[in-house]
Amino acid sequence: MCGIVGYVGPQQALDVVIAGLQRLEYRGYDSAGVAVQTQGSDGQWSLVTDKRAGKLVNLQKSLAETPLAAGTTGIGHTRWATHGGPTDANAHPHLDDAERVAVVHNGIIENFAQLRAAIAERGHTLRSETDTEVVAHLLAEAYDGDLAEAMRAVCRQLDGAFTLVAVHADAPDVVVGARRNSPLVVGRGEGENFLASDVAAFIAHTREAIELGQDQVVELRHGAVTVTNFDGTPAEVREYHVDWDASAAEKGGYDYFMLKEIAEQPKAVADTLLGRIGTDGRLHLDELRIPDQVLREVDKVVIVACGTAFHAGMIAKYAIEHWTRIPCEVEVASEFRYRDPILDDRTLVIAISQSGETMDTLMALRHAREQGAKVLAICNTNGSTIPRESDAVLYTHAGPEVAVASTKAFLTQLVACYLVALYLGQVRGTKWGDEISAVIQELSDAPKQVEQVLETMEPVRALARSLADAKSVLFLGRHVGFPVALEGALKLKELAYMHAEGFAAGELKHGPIALIEEGLPVVVVVPSPRGRSILHDKIVSNIQEIRARGARTIVIAEEGDEAVVPYADHLIRIPVTPVLLQPLVSTVPLQVFACELATAKGHEVDQPRNLAKSVTVE
Repeated sequence: MCGIVGYVGPQQALDVVIAGLQRLEYRGYDSAGVAVQTQGSDGQWSLVTDKRAGKLVNLQKSLAETPLAAGTTGIGHTRWATHGGPTDANAHPHLDDAERVAVVHNGIIENFAQLRAAIAERGHTLRSETDTEVVAHLLAEAYDGDLAEAMRAVCRQLDGAFTLVAVHADAPDVVVGARRNSPLVVGRGEGENFLASDVAAFIAHTREAIELGQDQVVELRHGAVTVTNFDGTPAEVREYHVDWDASAAEKGGYDYFMLKEIAEQPKAVADTLLGRIGTDGRLHLDELRIPDQVLREVDKVVIVACGTAFHAGMIAKYAIEHWTRIPCEVEVASEFRYRDPILDDRTLVIAISQSGETMDTLMALRHAREQGAKVLAICNTNGSTIPRESDAVLYTHAGPEVAVASTKAFLTQLVACYLVALYLGQVRGTKWGDEISAVIQELSDAPKQVEQVLETMEPVRALARSLADAKSVLFLGRHVGFPVALEGALKLKELAYMHAEGFAAGELKHGPIALIEEGLPVVVVVPSPRGRSILHDKIVSNIQEIRARGARTIVIAEEGDEAVVPYADHLIRIPVTPVLLQPLVSTVPLQVFACELATAKGHEVDQPRNLAKSVTVE
């Protein structure tokens, strides 16, 4: 959530910053603003700013009507409201009393109330309800000719998770940033440098990036980047090359990023599998960095994640326990550390996050490491905080996912979870080499199978359009179909703003069947009759039960399953897949269904209301 852009170089800063903010709109926000350093005809430097509540277009309209003075150094921000509502006054940047300092901020400053009271007593005038504004005043007090040193001094006073980026009228052609727990990345160009909360903001200008570590301050000038720790000591940095270009973040002819990302899933799944198998036929997950001997001694696996990633973890539980015989728990990350979980050095914690910045998941993994557990991250974003603070990482290779509602990241998280489960089975000897090779071959068939599903989705789109006036939709599943049902319901809530619930089909008789009424759409994910025949028979009985009560049955079943045909008002076919891998294909129709239904309702598909792509607060 929130987006930050900073620029120093020869170009007009406003153009660079606005373009960067446009690329960060996917993160979710409710106001936007910019600040530019400018030099007057008298040679004096000052800051010019504009900020507006609402979408970025509101700011652009204001800038068109009242242009800012030109300048080649500037910062910008898209804000998701935390302290204070989405108003012009609360939008970033925030200024000090003399309007010499401008600050933008992601995250939350937890001790802002005490700081605010203190600076008010010292005579400062506060013009917003935000926690951010106190930083502008503190920087003004601390500045003594060195903006980076002022930033370090201020950061040492702050509690919480934050990214800060600032400019000062008395420090021309300098942008300073700081990070604690919240993402910030440097883009290195020729004679110009960039700061952003995501590389997407500057990818059109450079693909050379620097990963900022925890509690670090960065100073940007035209031709220099200097990184220090909060205590002022020089910091080690990791430079890396971004392996996707600007076109990868564009819509590519689709009406929505989400449609593009759904269509990209076959390639994303294939890319996540790429290079994981050695010439000896064994899995080689080089990124894991946890010795095999340590993995052999693991006696419990705990998965922590949020939202869609949590559903991927629920599916992973079935695979891990089946293939490794290790007990596996799946926890909502936001609840994990508050229930005093039992962890030790024989516990493997798997933290799943698309962005690598999900604060609930980050705090859960920190708690796990404090208890001595090993932490393995599954993540889509190279160099983000969660992988850096974990003992090991397995990167998915979904590429940039712009739409807030996750699609291709979910499928690649599943593939990564399957790989981890198989690797554990390999090092622990619970799966023979030929068994692992057989599953890998089945996984390698998945991209083609997902493509096959995507080619048959027009009836699903038509069905979704016909349900635009429905008030509620229920989703049922068994075994790995249960998390798929939860994910289908979540997608509908996120995109269509409809009441939607997912249930384990066996629980239907324990209460939810009271919800069944005439015409209620019920989506049922049917397990394969080959691998779990008893579950298949039971879910067919569930379909009969709900249909007898007037429900409109929408059945997802594999090709050749004829037992469901008499009871399906709408039948969605998916390819025959092994039971544990079925979510890779059964999830796809639910993504298409939710996207099309939201479109039929006239909703913004890529940026649903109240939601943000990267949730960097608890």
